[in-house]
Amino acid sequence: MSVTEVSKHATVACPFCATLNRVDLGRIADRPKCGQCARPILLDRPIAVTDATLDGVLAGTDVPVVMDCYADWCGPCKIMAPILDDFAHDRQGEVLVTKLDTDRNPATARRFDVRAIPTLLVFRNGREVGRQAGVIPREGLDRLSGVPEKA
Repeated sequence: MSVTEVSKHATVACPFCATLNRVDLGRIADRPKCGQCARPILLDRPIAVTDATLDGVLAGTDVPVVMDCYADWCGPCKIMAPILDDFAHDRQGEVLVTKLDTDRNPATARRFDVRAIPTLLVFRNGREVGRQAGVIPREGLDRLSGVPEKA
């Protein structure tokens, strides 16, 4: 990274112990680990968020956050899952992809008025800037996130 580049960070809840960790997205190749339990934090896939962790993630993340509001029993959510996995893998360091289980986190679903699943919400600087209900193709996810396409 050159001196003129500004480092981007994301706050991510450890999938093992739920500790919030601030991760330098410019150093993803160094394989970040949780500061509490030392297990890996993998940003090449969607990261789970909860009622308890979402505000910390949104407040501490410099890149767009795409949140998939889903439920385990939802057929369209299962269709959307591999599209989000692919997107998270291709866009790691540029976008933080998160997943919110609406059955286990009803307060957040109510807070953002999620009335259908899957619903994708996009946040920048902690504020909602985009929303899409239903399954969308990968190209639609790229557009919704607002991140320029890779060359």
